Amino acid sequence: MALEATTGKGRLAIVGGRVLPIVGTPFEGGAILIEDGGITALGPDIPVPDGVDRFDAGGKVIMPGLVDAHVHLGVHEEAEGWAGQDTNEMTNPVTPHVRALDAINSADLGFQDAVSGGVLTVNVNPGSGNPIGGQTVALRCAGRTVDEMVLRAPSGLKSALGENPKRVYGDRKEFPSTRLGTAAVIRESFVKAANYLDKREHGSGEPVERDLRWEALAMVLRREIPWRQHCHRADDIATALRLADEFGYRLVIDHGTEAALLADRIAERAVPVLIGPLLTSRSKVELRRRSLANPGKLATAGVEIGIITDHPVVPIQLLHVQAALAVKEGLDPATALRAITLTPARVLGLDDRLGSLAPGKAATLCIWSGDPLDVRSRVEAAWIDGRQVLDGGGPAAAQGS
Repeated sequence: MALEATTGKGRLAIVGGRVLPIVGTPFEGGAILIEDGGITALGPDIPVPDGVDRFDAGGKVIMPGLVDAHVHLGVHEEAEGWAGQDTNEMTNPVTPHVRALDAINSADLGFQDAVSGGVLTVNVNPGSGNPIGGQTVALRCAGRTVDEMVLRAPSGLKSALGENPKRVYGDRKEFPSTRLGTAAVIRESFVKAANYLDKREHGSGEPVERDLRWEALAMVLRREIPWRQHCHRADDIATALRLADEFGYRLVIDHGTEAALLADRIAERAVPVLIGPLLTSRSKVELRRRSLANPGKLATAGVEIGIITDHPVVPIQLLHVQAALAVKEGLDPATALRAITLTPARVLGLDDRLGSLAPGKAATLCIWSGDPLDVRSRVEAAWIDGRQVLDGGGPAAAQGS
């Protein structure tokens, strides 16, 4: 059964514990006041008004709900096999008009796994079989239907460079079957989208027939949504930077296995890297430099990083474990926490409401048994928009009000 979460309308005070707001100084004790699904106040000296329900978090750790900006929840369902596999529409290399939104099953068991691991917000991507794969969507991890879960749609447009599209179309002996062909498909599509935009905005006045493909790419050209570029190898990352320079869109590098080799170029362009999955084998050539030390190397070079699971490649409840192991290999702990909260929220355009604890932000938060960067720690309670969705380690179905 899908977890339900609607905006909380009651008043709640979470008291005690150690609060990690992500932005600002952590504090012990005190309170977080929640009303109408949002945070109204927090701090070590916040008084709790009379008549407000209290949740005692003494001895625990409170922090924002985790954010995983690259998953396939709901489109690649857990324990469903072929019936639940809707990740790639690989019948055409150019599918910017397909939407992950239209294939998500909110009853996917993976959403319960996400909440149990403290991941309360995700970005669901199409797969990487096509050079241009389709539109992504940012979701809450609880709701009866995907429509209730949507935070931003579309939140980006997925594209892939490297081995995957080359293999898919090369095996069929169709275009594009090479890296140069993949780049050509992307460039040609942006040119067509730019021509389409020009006709619609500066044409003769005659109606222009709508084309959903070019409308989707037009959102990228107008910088309304980011271009989510799947790429692992350094040469593919260089191609991603080259194409972004040519067409002027907002680039986000997804995976970035060899991004550390070009960290200076990535940093100077202020391009974020969503690195991961980090707990898998080196199953193909472009993964040969996969390492838990790479997040730390990128951060040291000034690259803004998020950490991703690519669920179900790595089970989503292990997001905090990946961050913890990256810390073990040199990543600064504060940066690691930002990499699974505020940075991915910013990439999704949701940092005004998610990713840190502050007045005016959504009451989307978790209570942990201990340090979230200790792999032994567990999530004991969770709220999305002020509605409790996890209680005592199990789902808490929200009640209507």
